Amino acid sequence: MQPDGAEYELNERMIMIETNVPYAFLLDRFVEASRKILQDNLLGIYLHGSAVMGCFNPLKSDLDLIIVIRETMTDEIKRTYMDQILALDSEAPAKGIEMSVVTRDVCDPFVYPTPFDLHYSRMHSEWYRQDPEDYIQKMKGTDQDLAAHFTVIRKRGRCLYGLPIGEVFGEVPERDYLDSIWNDICDAEEDITEDTMYLTLNLARVMAYLKEKQVFSKKEGGMWALQHLPREYHPAVTLAMQEYETGGPVQYDPELVVKYAKYMLGQISALREQMN
Repeated sequence: MQPDGAEYELNERMIMIETNVPYAFLLDRFVEASRKILQDNLLGIYLHGSAVMGCFNPLKSDLDLIIVIRETMTDEIKRTYMDQILALDSEAPAKGIEMSVVTRDVCDPFVYPTPFDLHYSRMHSEWYRQDPEDYIQKMKGTDQDLAAHFTVIRKRGRCLYGLPIGEVFGEVPERDYLDSIWNDICDAEEDITEDTMYLTLNLARVMAYLKEKQVFSKKEGGMWALQHLPREYHPAVTLAMQEYETGGPVQYDPELVVKYAKYMLGQISALREQMN
């Protein structure tokens, strides 16, 4: 294995070469800002989510990033980093930048629930602007979603800078991945009328994983559902895919989507029981 510095030399211009990445110029600036602020503490920056799964939509997607560091940041560095992220987020797509900073020791061997050192998404921007000290003190802990994010990185992610994925991220045990994706959809019957597109497609890709062990995007999950689910649920899935792909408004049948959620949760629960 080469030393970290040698790996950096090999990867530092990667994002400039791979211009097919959505928002490549903005991500290049994110990489450069991270290198400048985090310096030797930075081990790598990794892109996951729709931007690497072929279904990015600037009206519906965010830029999903995991930043891996050697050791936890000081509060001063966190402030400087957050200020830069907010500046870059103003130029990001509609849902903005979503990123988590983790230390390498929780990546391999994988720790679950996974500790994180800092997190940001656009929904938290006002909290930081109004009380940055409170944000810095409280925005740390553990996040079950990171098991799913790390799995996507290992299967389909892209290293934008630093050490290769295989040298940073260890295997995520299937039980942890399943717990992570289950927690994301377990309340779907109650929540689906409020977040219909997201839950409709996520229920499909969770079932697809349980049946076929495939890590799908939302779009791929919807396509799978149209091939494998009862036809009565196809209208709901089709509308969810239409909303996801176009960003335009659609009109769901509330009774149908609740029935769909109940059906899917029953099927998923049964499949999980079979695996235990």
